[in-house]
Formats: sequence, structure tokens, C-alpha cells
Amino acid sequence: MRPLVLLWGCLVLPGYGVLVGPKEISGFEGDTLSLQCTYGEELKKHKKYWCREGGLLISRCSGTIYAEEDGQERTAGRVSVWDSPEELTLTVTLRNLTLQDAGKYWCGVSRLGFDWSFLVSLRVLPGTSRPATQLDSTSAETSLVPSSRSSKSRVSIPMVRILAPVLVLLSLLLTAGLAALSRYLLRRRKEAQLAAETQRMEKVHLPHSVRKEAGLEGRRLGPPSAAPCLVLHH
Repeated sequence: MRPLVLLWGCLVLPGYGVLVGPKEISGFEGDTLSLQCTYGEELKKHKKYWCREGGLLISRCSGTIYAEEDGQERTAGRVSVWDSPEELTLTVTLRNLTLQDAGKYWCGVSRLGFDWSFLVSLRVLPGTSRPATQLDSTSAETSLVPSSRSSKSRVSIPMVRILAPVLVLLSLLLTAGLAALSRYLLRRRKEAQLAAETQRMEKVHLPHSVRKEAGLEGRRLGPPSAAPCLVLHH
């Protein structure tokens, strides 16, 4: 049982990595927003990504964008991501915001078993509600970095990665059960063969015992009587 528990721990339990970022960001229509996700040294070589919450079926993401591993910026539509291992940061830039962009997003790091990630809420305000001091600007760019309002990383649990260790554990339990059943059936078979052999030996030795006992009874009866002798006189 102990190896099964260790295997379960290796597949399921998360590590001690750290991933932090802003809990909420907001901007007006047409704005450009930038935010930074900061991660720990132990997550330096893992793949980073940005996605919107609400994937189909077992996925929790839609429109996932993975950062380039060579430190180059990757752009998909109006979204860009850039991973800087030297600074331990993932920078996400959202351009030309629309009201439809409002929602919840994941900033995450891919790992075996569980991903490290945290949830970011994006609010997009109508351009008509922009303060008068910003009416002359065509776009406003805001840079957001982790602060006291940052949310600590929390473990996301994709369904496939939950089922994988469960299936492995069930397979190991099934294998152990089948092995125990095989040993039990083999022991019962040997016992049955031994019982059959014992009965056969008893049947073989029974007539000899009977004959031996009959011979002993004959000796107890004594020798047969001698025939009478006739004496003839002339």
C-alpha cells in the first residue's frame, strides 16, 4: 500500500512553486492593458500561458496562448504574451479592448499533475464613461504588476489530470487483487490434488490389509485336524 500512496503523491500533489499577479484589472474600450505574472525560480523552465476561463467539456480554458520558450513575444489577435526567465515574469498585453473582452482569465504555468495558475478578472468600461482628462487620448495604456491586491497562485485541476492518477491507482489495486486471487485458487487446487491422492492410496492399500487380517485369523484357528488312520490286522 505504501508504494501506491507514494505513486499517488508523485502524480497528484503539487510542488512548492509560486505564481502571483493582479487579482483584477480594468480599462476602457480601446485601451491597451499590460499585466505581469511573477513565478518562482523552480518554474523557470516550465511553459507559461494565458487563456480565458470557460473552455468546453473537460478543459477550463479557451483561446490559450503559450509563451515562446526562446524569450520571444508571441501575438495572437489583440493579445501578446512574453516570458522572461531572467526576470521570472510573464507579461501579457491586451490591445484595443472591447466590452466583449470582459471576463475571467487564467495566467498559468504547465506542470505534470496540476498547473500552477491564478485567476484574473478583467473589467472593460464603456468609452463614453472615460474621464474628461482622457478624452483627447486615443488610447490609454496601463501597466499592472503584482501588489498587495495580488492573488496567490492556486492549483487548477483539469479533469483529465485528475482521472489519470485515479485510473493508475485502480489498475494497481486490480492487479494486486488478481494476484491474490490466483494464489488462493492455486492453493485450493493443490489441496484438492492432495486429497484425491490420499483417497487413491487408501483404496490401493485396503485389499492388502484385508488379506493380511484374514491370514492372521486363519492362524488363530490352528492347523486342520489330522485324518484318522486305519490299522488293518491280518
